[in-house]
Amino acid sequence: MALAAGAALALTACSVGGGGSDAAPSFDPDEKVTLTLTFWGNDVRAELYDAAIAAFNEEYPNITVQTSFLAFPEYWEKRQTEAAGGGLPDVMQFDYSYLRQYSENGLLLGLEPYLGNIIDTEPLAQNILDIGVVGGETTGIPTSTNAWGLYTNPKLLEQAGVEEFAGGDWEDYDAWMKEVTDAAAAKGIELWGGTDWTGRIQNFEIQQRAKGEDLFTEDGEPNFTEDDLAAFWEQGEGIRTDGTVIGQQRLEEIYPLSGFDSALTASELTWDNFGAGYLGNLGADFTELGLVEPPVTEEGAKDLYLKPSMLHSISAKTEHPEAAATLVNFLVNSPASGEAFGTNRGLPASETALEGADLDPLSQQIADYEASIEDRLGDAPPVPIVGYGTLEEKFRQIGQELGYGTLTVDEAVEQFFNEMDVVLNQ
Repeated sequence: MALAAGAALALTACSVGGGGSDAAPSFDPDEKVTLTLTFWGNDVRAELYDAAIAAFNEEYPNITVQTSFLAFPEYWEKRQTEAAGGGLPDVMQFDYSYLRQYSENGLLLGLEPYLGNIIDTEPLAQNILDIGVVGGETTGIPTSTNAWGLYTNPKLLEQAGVEEFAGGDWEDYDAWMKEVTDAAAAKGIELWGGTDWTGRIQNFEIQQRAKGEDLFTEDGEPNFTEDDLAAFWEQGEGIRTDGTVIGQQRLEEIYPLSGFDSALTASELTWDNFGAGYLGNLGADFTELGLVEPPVTEEGAKDLYLKPSMLHSISAKTEHPEAAATLVNFLVNSPASGEAFGTNRGLPASETALEGADLDPLSQQIADYEASIEDRLGDAPPVPIVGYGTLEEKFRQIGQELGYGTLTVDEAVEQFFNEMDVVLNQ
């Protein structure tokens, strides 16, 4: 699948430069236009987009926006198919992992002609704008930033009779999850302490960064060995087999929701902007979440970083680049967008959007969390290599097979390195 997708992208590669002219582009307010807009997320995020687009249409009633959304893995599978067929949506919520891949294949509109006129750059710090630059060309505008964190569910912990995770290393976290699982079982509650965290590449990444090594170098070369990866996945063998974490079969039964979304696990390591989505999926019986820093690999290490939680990009083949840029500007910069999304997409990167955001308790909790981890924040890693999104998904799939017990750690390492070899040499 990954190879096919990569080949498909190569076939669609072209030398699209930017779609603009020397004159500053502007949008004709009388032109009636229909744009397609896609995003990954859930029903909660869909309602927020509906609110933002309703506000957009008050200002631009002549632009009709047709939206669609999918869960993250399916979202990128569909984009790969569309890219192969030359039919990407006009405006896309974009992930940092895929930005280089789509940009270098000429699939995204160069945004320089629209910066400073249709797309207001004043509210965005230069280091934020630079996040969306690949090969000297801006192809994405960050909406917001986020950081890796550990969400917990206070209500479930209270039911199990276990205190909040007090911090510590990965073994401390495993021990805390087991305490939750055992306490819940003793009370007849179907609840686990968490999910096998070795199924997420981000946890491997922060362990490597604790050693001073990003996953990939500036030149796009792997910065870890087979032994590094084997040692990482071996850390999950105990919690996978002793029942500490929710089993893979149970996760399949509730998919696309996670164990944390479904009130079946008391914690989840993930990006800090996922809180609103969790509360939406958990339902009205749950009104608050805990958010603490991830386990520590090495005290004092700069293992965490601020990441663009998502960007907005435009298809290089859009027939309405000015209208699409107008929509991107609104979704990134407008106070109305900030008001609609809050921190659902991460803390707004734009000052004007942030001013419009009414930080509810959860949003303020996220802002406070990012301030609390300042000592662990290091420089962001290099822009992800072409194919990083494919590797991230492969890592997740291998995690599932480890959970089922259909792969040994050695076989998992061999599969991942084989996949990485294909990605790096395609």
